[in-house]
Amino acid sequence: VLFRSNHMFNRLLIGAAALSLAATMAFGVQGAKFYIGDGDKEKVFMDMVNNKISTIGYVLSDPHERINDAYKTKWGTEYKEEKGVKVKHPDFDPTFKETLDNLGFFSITNDKVVGPLLMKEPALGGFSPFNLHIWKKMGEDKTYVGHVDPATMLDIVGVKDADVRAKFIASFIPLDKMVSEEIGSKVQTVDYKALPAKPMMTFEFPVDRAESLDAFISDFQGKFEEKFEANHYIIAGYKDIKGSMTDNNVEFGRFDAYWVYSLCHFRFSEGIFNNGRPDAGAFAPCSMYMYVEKGSNKLMVGMPRLENWIAVMGIKDPKMVDSIHNLDKEIIGIMTGLGGKEL
Repeated sequence: VLFRSNHMFNRLLIGAAALSLAATMAFGVQGAKFYIGDGDKEKVFMDMVNNKISTIGYVLSDPHERINDAYKTKWGTEYKEEKGVKVKHPDFDPTFKETLDNLGFFSITNDKVVGPLLMKEPALGGFSPFNLHIWKKMGEDKTYVGHVDPATMLDIVGVKDADVRAKFIASFIPLDKMVSEEIGSKVQTVDYKALPAKPMMTFEFPVDRAESLDAFISDFQGKFEEKFEANHYIIAGYKDIKGSMTDNNVEFGRFDAYWVYSLCHFRFSEGIFNNGRPDAGAFAPCSMYMYVEKGSNKLMVGMPRLENWIAVMGIKDPKMVDSIHNLDKEIIGIMTGLGGKEL
């Protein structure tokens, strides 16, 4: 009897596990999470990112506050003053409609946690730093603050190491607790069914160490920045990960160099965030990591594809979907044009 009941119990467990898996497939995976505060929480948020998140190990780099104001200045302002004379604003767009009271990107990293994890899984640079995102719609008395779910970040960059996953996910617990206490405990999540077949774009560049690695890096970064800026991208951030780890006495000997660029295309971003999908800003700006392993003659580069926005955030608007696909193609074209081999 005991054997039968144990056998039956095991069958029940297997059945429950199958049901749970089916439910996950049916309802999807949590892609992003936002805490909702009543009213305008901008001052509270700014105090939190500037003064409080450092107490739980997070470092703020390249804050971009009130992007909505920049949209309004660029496309929603018909005239500007130059030397006391009113002149037509060259970028004025009569179809521009202001929809946001606030939109902010705040790139943060928990350096001490992430450093040792990057030693095992360099691709984690695709979300190191990541955006602690704030937005508030006009006419709605609520502020949203949140980020892409850490497990989704790991899935996108392709990290499978169980120890790395556990440590990275655990590092978000104190952050979420702080956001919940400071902003509001009501939560809104975005769920998704599956990631794109190829969530990352990755490239390899030959490294010329004939002079010095520093000379190669300086030359490469100059060409990279010039090319992206010529194509109307903004270099929205730069983080010298190798330097940060050295400053923090974090062992980082696997790499001779490791840095991350944050990229933003202003018109593209306005077309999504100011047109009904400010939540998708959790993915902005895009982190593109670059590293050279010790003694290697290859520069490795990777970035999450923007196609992840469509899959994770459930973007269906045809114009937005087209703009996302076009930007992925354009970025790949720029990188291969710089001499990168797409992997």
